[in-house]
Amino acid sequence: MPFGNLADRLQDTLQKLRGRGKLTEKDVTAALREVRLALLEADVNYKVVKDFVNRIKERSVGSEVLEHLNPAQQVIKIVNEELTNLMGGSQAKLTFASRPPTVIMMVGLQGAGKTTASAKLARMLKAKGHRPLLAAADIYRPAAIKQLQVLGEQIEVPVFTLGQEDPVRIAREARQHADAHGSDVLILDTAGRLHIDETLMEELVNVKAEVRPHEILLVVDAMTGQDAVNVAESFNEQLGIDGVVLTKLDGDARGGAALSVKAVTGKPIKFAGTSEKMDGLESFHPDRMASRILGMGDMLSLIEKAEASMDRSKAEAMAAKLQRAEFTLEDFKEQLQQVKNMGPIDQLMGMIPGVGKQLKNMEVDEGQLRRVEAIIDSMTPDERRSPQIIGGSRRKRIARGSGVRVQDVNRLLKQFEQTKQMMKQLTGGSDKMKKKAKKRFSLFG
Repeated sequence: MPFGNLADRLQDTLQKLRGRGKLTEKDVTAALREVRLALLEADVNYKVVKDFVNRIKERSVGSEVLEHLNPAQQVIKIVNEELTNLMGGSQAKLTFASRPPTVIMMVGLQGAGKTTASAKLARMLKAKGHRPLLAAADIYRPAAIKQLQVLGEQIEVPVFTLGQEDPVRIAREARQHADAHGSDVLILDTAGRLHIDETLMEELVNVKAEVRPHEILLVVDAMTGQDAVNVAESFNEQLGIDGVVLTKLDGDARGGAALSVKAVTGKPIKFAGTSEKMDGLESFHPDRMASRILGMGDMLSLIEKAEASMDRSKAEAMAAKLQRAEFTLEDFKEQLQQVKNMGPIDQLMGMIPGVGKQLKNMEVDEGQLRRVEAIIDSMTPDERRSPQIIGGSRRKRIARGSGVRVQDVNRLLKQFEQTKQMMKQLTGGSDKMKKKAKKRFSLFG
């Protein structure tokens, strides 16, 4: 869960308000004091915190809120809206050139994950039908060019390189190459430094002047908190940036960068890195992130992940099997594999309203999924299709074959039966209930 400690503090504070029923100005002031401390501990800019809390208080202490039938819910609604506004209000999208190629210049300090973010962005754009070209313009960091080439091969995106040539020349010829070979997006992976210096900025300014990028994206490490905001402010003043890519948002990020960068620089967060995998880059939605921080879930992102990772034809075939009550252990295993493709389980669970809080002290064991697959793989085709034939001796054989205990096999079979019954109930019932479920939970419209 992004901003774990901050999310816990804010959720606990707002939960106390819910338990009070009627609210007074004193109650709101005390709650906002807790909110203020939580934000400061999360390394959010002091001025940003002060303005944020003042706006909430101004909106919350009027008669319209305090005399409402459910004043706590109104205050939580205001906090959610202000948190969303603090992070930009709405999604900030990339600007594409009317005449390709669109040039995206990736900048930032060493160690922020710039090269990996460049490859992740290329993969994301490719999945949306674009024809990206990566260009290796970081000629100083050892193995930077090789790293980009390896990542390019991994995601099947071409990489342009001239070796240790002048970065301005690399940028110029990369643009010409993109134009000549039909690439509609050019992503420049530029050089970084351990800290901002005159030499770095002069080089980046020269590259910018040469290729006139449509987007300059600053890559910053979310785990550095307020330092990331200071870096963003400096880059924006000297180079002019169009947006921010926050990396390592899946790590122990306190939240300072995400909650401060828009207010301090005026530039939006456009993307967030959510895992080390190549598909671990997401468009940044302030409203969805605010909901996740406050424990309200993020069903839209969950559905988008499912749509992107799940095979539509397989999903439709599975639905038909469920309606015919033909759901087998082979299907169960396939569903687990589809879920694994969507990303880390704890992140997925955190997107379900109300579930993230329940998982606060619970460690999600993804190794358990591998054990389940091993158990199913140790069964014969007949046993997978008809698990009711699995008696005591068969259970012992399956346990030995998969390296687990008989109790683990028993638990899996019980979970499978429970899942089957639950799915049967979902696909059964009245037509009215089916339509309601389809409207709320359908992954493919």
